Amino acid sequence: MRGPDPKYQPEFPREFVCEAAAICRQPTAEHRLWQRARMVVLLDENPAASSPEIADEVGLHEASVRNWKKRWSSGDFSLADRERSGRPPKFDGL
Repeated sequence: MRGPDPKYQPEFPREFVCEAAAICRQPTAEHRLWQRARMVVLLDENPAASSPEIADEVGLHEASVRNWKKRWSSGDFSLADRERSGRPPKFDGL
């Protein structure tokens, strides 16, 4: 018996899903972008998919999947990380 439907079920614009599908097909796509793009494609195919199911499919923790679903449900259709506060990292070459 299944549990309740997921709280966040984003509805993606068609062009965003097409962009995500294109990233999934790129052999040289950055891995974290591929994971996010794959989440979009999977959620577009099955909006009621649970976070643990998606997490297993893309290799992320289910909390990360929930965070992305929440962000996309709010209308922020992006695959990029948000700006972080604080001082930028500094690397002094040796």
